[in-house]
Amino acid sequence: MVDELHTSLDELIPVALKAIEERRTVSMAYVGNVVDLWERLAAEDIHVDLGSDQTSLHNPWAGGYYPVGLSLEESKRMMAEEPLLFKERVQESLRRQVAAINKLTAKGMYFFDYGNAFLLESSRAGADIMKKDGKFRYPSYVQDIMGPMFFDYGFGPFRWVCSSGDPKDLETSDRIATEVLEKIRKTATPDIIGQLDDNIHWIKEAGKNHLVVGSQARILYADSEGRTKIALAFNEAIRKGEISRPIVLGRDHHDVSGTDSPFRETSNIYDGSQFCADMAVQNVIGDSFRGATWVSIHNGGGVGWGEVINGGFGMVIDGSKDSDRHIRQMLLWDVNNGIARRSWARNTGSIDAIRREMERTPGLCVTLPNIVDDDVINTAF
Repeated sequence: MVDELHTSLDELIPVALKAIEERRTVSMAYVGNVVDLWERLAAEDIHVDLGSDQTSLHNPWAGGYYPVGLSLEESKRMMAEEPLLFKERVQESLRRQVAAINKLTAKGMYFFDYGNAFLLESSRAGADIMKKDGKFRYPSYVQDIMGPMFFDYGFGPFRWVCSSGDPKDLETSDRIATEVLEKIRKTATPDIIGQLDDNIHWIKEAGKNHLVVGSQARILYADSEGRTKIALAFNEAIRKGEISRPIVLGRDHHDVSGTDSPFRETSNIYDGSQFCADMAVQNVIGDSFRGATWVSIHNGGGVGWGEVINGGFGMVIDGSKDSDRHIRQMLLWDVNNGIARRSWARNTGSIDAIRREMERTPGLCVTLPNIVDDDVINTAF
């Protein structure tokens, strides 16, 4: 919720500074070009603790980014009539934006990129966004947040849709998911308890906050064990008539295994394989013959054509024994394919997670990496 809306920086800046002085929490929105805001903050030496960018720069030349100094109408006209000039203006704007951000980070601001190709397009525009070693100055949030806290441990957005469209079925599914997660928590290791607590709280509160997505659908973050046990419990409830119709299972592409995207989803895989598309492709092929009702593979998905490969699935569960079998086989693969890949890149959370999965699942055998001192390897060669 936005407490205050401003269309003028001359109005916004004094109000923001007063709120800081009074130590008040205020949500403020600025209607304008964000580059003007970045430059004003830098010029007036206003301290910013945390900054980010979620501009749709995966589509920079067709409305994903509007250059500073032009109105919306001027931008649209230039985009249609003078596309090369529009591209130049976008890249000039990116250089200015990065320059302002660099001034603020030099004074203590922590900046990260959401992953919609801001860092990538800024580098292509010639902005001062690279370090001497050829890497970006700033991380994608997957590197700092989503990867080490969620994806490396197998936690990602697990979805289901009640095909009946009946809110009572969704309410029952919420209760079942809560019970499953609370049971898992009793024996969970310390590194994932926080995740479980957050999602238990989320699913308990979702109904009363009317957080319905689409047709009686829900989403929560769960790992391989959580997704499998929740889905099996749903299937049992359908079998018993506690849920009136089949449920469709799915997940987001922004997940553990479903996407190869070196500038976002796989940006915390540092062994070089983040530039390969094998995880998404293997994921889809493996899902297809382990019980998925449908699969899809495509590219684009928030970071630009040619920069990402996405694999997705849908699985209809109907209370049958076949659905039980498909759940056990497919969801295990769908998540652990990605954990294994991340463990091979020597991500410590993934190494721990895949070891835990092998202990939980007899017959699962994943080769683990040998951790050696880089100095030893460099000396040997």
